[in-house]
Amino acid sequence: MASGFFALLDDIATLMDDVAALSKATTEKTAGILADDLAVNAEKASGFMSSRELPVLWKITKGSFLNKAIILPVAFLLSAFLPAAIVPILVIGGIYLAYEGAEKIYHYLFHRKDEKEKKDLVEMSKEQVLEFENKKVKSAILVDFILSIEIIILSLGIVLEETLGMQIAVVTIVAVMATIGVYGIVALIVRMDDVGYKLISKSESKTSFKARLGMGLVKTLPWVVRTLAVVGTFAMILVAGGIFVHNIDFIHHLVEGIPSMLGEFLVGLIAGFAVLPIILLVKKIFVKKKAH
Repeated sequence: MASGFFALLDDIATLMDDVAALSKATTEKTAGILADDLAVNAEKASGFMSSRELPVLWKITKGSFLNKAIILPVAFLLSAFLPAAIVPILVIGGIYLAYEGAEKIYHYLFHRKDEKEKKDLVEMSKEQVLEFENKKVKSAILVDFILSIEIIILSLGIVLEETLGMQIAVVTIVAVMATIGVYGIVALIVRMDDVGYKLISKSESKTSFKARLGMGLVKTLPWVVRTLAVVGTFAMILVAGGIFVHNIDFIHHLVEGIPSMLGEFLVGLIAGFAVLPIILLVKKIFVKKKAH
């Protein structure tokens, strides 16, 4: 009896070791997408009032966990019973990411001044602030949903030869670690200025190390956020292009002679600007119908 119990414990320990090893290997292979996920979500989680940053980030984090809770069982069921549906789902997600990236570039080139003037002229009420928050949170959760699909499907592909139980354990661990890791780092980024101001307030003089470090954090944050906005846009287009290149044969052959990252970026950019006018037109028609 005792020997059987200890043998069972040994089997469990071996299984946990296998899960840990596969989880580590899978996380390493999805590191590129996780970096993209960080850049995109850091940009999405910025731009709020200081007092609202962490509550808004918590809303997005809860949405991310809900996304994973929806995607994981669906991914396992599709892998088991309808694997042919996975690629079309990825491509649809890629189209949306390409559009998001192209829309940001379009807005920067043609509507940046209008938006700046609007912010200068209009003082937002409490209701407008909440509406702005909700809109940005929904957008962040939607983008997270698509990136989560990419992370989960890629992770599943890496352990596809393993048993179903091993697939569930490894992919679930990677998905949870992705959410905790990405949003934990985002939380640190958006609170840089508060940490900086606290260091300044606790320093004895303006020339002390604490004061200089605090001022450095305060001054660095806007640059970090702007950089992440650019990186996040680039990341969305790159991830979208990667989806198309790796899942659509004729696109893959079109960019074979081009360095992989450049090829994927160009494909994502072209796809984004091809879809952009269609979606803008649909939005315009929808707004007119709503107005009437």
